[in-house]
Amino acid sequence: MFFTLPAGPDFVVETEVKHSRFIAALRRVDGPVAAQTFLDEQRRRYPDARHHCWAYITGDEPSERAERSGDDGEPGGTAGIPMLQVLRARDLVGVAVVVTRYFGGIKLGAGGLVRAYSGAVAAVVDEAGMVRRERLELLTLEVGHDSAGRVEADLRGRGVPVVGTSYDAVVTLTLATRDPVELGALVAEVTAGAGELVAAGVRWVDV
Repeated sequence: MFFTLPAGPDFVVETEVKHSRFIAALRRVDGPVAAQTFLDEQRRRYPDARHHCWAYITGDEPSERAERSGDDGEPGGTAGIPMLQVLRARDLVGVAVVVTRYFGGIKLGAGGLVRAYSGAVAAVVDEAGMVRRERLELLTLEVGHDSAGRVEADLRGRGVPVVGTSYDAVVTLTLATRDPVELGALVAEVTAGAGELVAAGVRWVDV
């Protein structure tokens, strides 16, 4: 289990330290290529800024995990690594952050830079709010068209993640759960015993 950004637009928070502006932008990304694209976009958005420091952590599975950071001209270890450490401390995965700095004329020193960059990341993470992401079991449930809307709404209302809905001769709902036995009992209640769950693998799901 870890945390990630809710789906949606980027989160941006600006802070100021001794007249230097730090613009922290946070985006949900699915891999290193998407993180690099985000960095390139921020560089184009603020072409006159002195630094665009960055960090990202991606990969749902531990075997796929990638963690990288960069100081973009700031003294080594004063920007990218502190930014990455904030992401690690918050158990965040699938996110990239870029902090753009406009120099304000006053040098901050190594310690001041570390505090400024880590503080900028903490501020944007706090603003964004996070969702928990878990590796859950998937099960499918076939229901008739006449009852599909009611059943889906009832399951969602009871906190069951419905991660897919397909329409054919019947409606197939794909459900995610930590406890298939508990879900089976709930489905039996909602469908008056008519619903049958079929195992459909596992998936990382926002819950």
